[in-house]
Amino acid sequence: MKVECFNAGWMTAPAAVWRRDDDPRERVRFPVPAYLVETKSERVLIDTGLHPGACADPVAFYGAETMGLFTLELDQPLLEQVDASTLTKVVVTHLHYDHAGGLSLLPPGIPLFVQRREWEAGEDRAAIERNFYFPRDYAGEREVVAVDGDYDLLGDGSIELLLTPGHTPGHQSVRIGEALVLGADVAYFESGLDDHRFPPYGDDQDAQRGSAERLRDLRDGGARVLPGHDPGVVRPGPVGT
Repeated sequence: MKVECFNAGWMTAPAAVWRRDDDPRERVRFPVPAYLVETKSERVLIDTGLHPGACADPVAFYGAETMGLFTLELDQPLLEQVDASTLTKVVVTHLHYDHAGGLSLLPPGIPLFVQRREWEAGEDRAAIERNFYFPRDYAGEREVVAVDGDYDLLGDGSIELLLTPGHTPGHQSVRIGEALVLGADVAYFESGLDDHRFPPYGDDQDAQRGSAERLRDLRDGGARVLPGHDPGVVRPGPVGT
């Protein structure tokens, strides 16, 4: 398998937004990654990055004053880096705008794999408000494959979706082979698997700690676990498995 990381945008916000107890006067700029996994017969996109319209004016695009905390940037749209016509599957780790923002730009016929509890939360008014979802990111006709818990994506054990809730109700990580795990937002920073200094928001921090411990065990067992947005770790280019 071949795995490549693409830069799908940048987010800047006060440090305390990203990690509990960090200095709110400091602003931290984060990369927004998306990943392409290629096998002999499959091209699987994992997450879709920021929508270009959101980068132009996030408050107006989402109609949310809270987006004024964030500066969103895009060096190059993801679909100028990845040929969407060749994709066979799309996985979203969760429905936040920096992971699902580009969904509406993809051809509708590509199957979308998401945890059922995440998709259902994205259609529930209270959960939408609590989890900072924006339905315009994932609205529209598409083939949705809602999975329940850990899921063998290709049926051969090579790519497994891992239910890792807490950051959102149905957050999932992705295990690729035996040696690589895309942890997504279980922890923004690599250190979060150990210190559990998550953002002050989140659906269920007890569940998030449990998910962090699950990924930490995989790491300690020899797997490389990539965090969601750590600027010292997440970089575009080939990712070894």
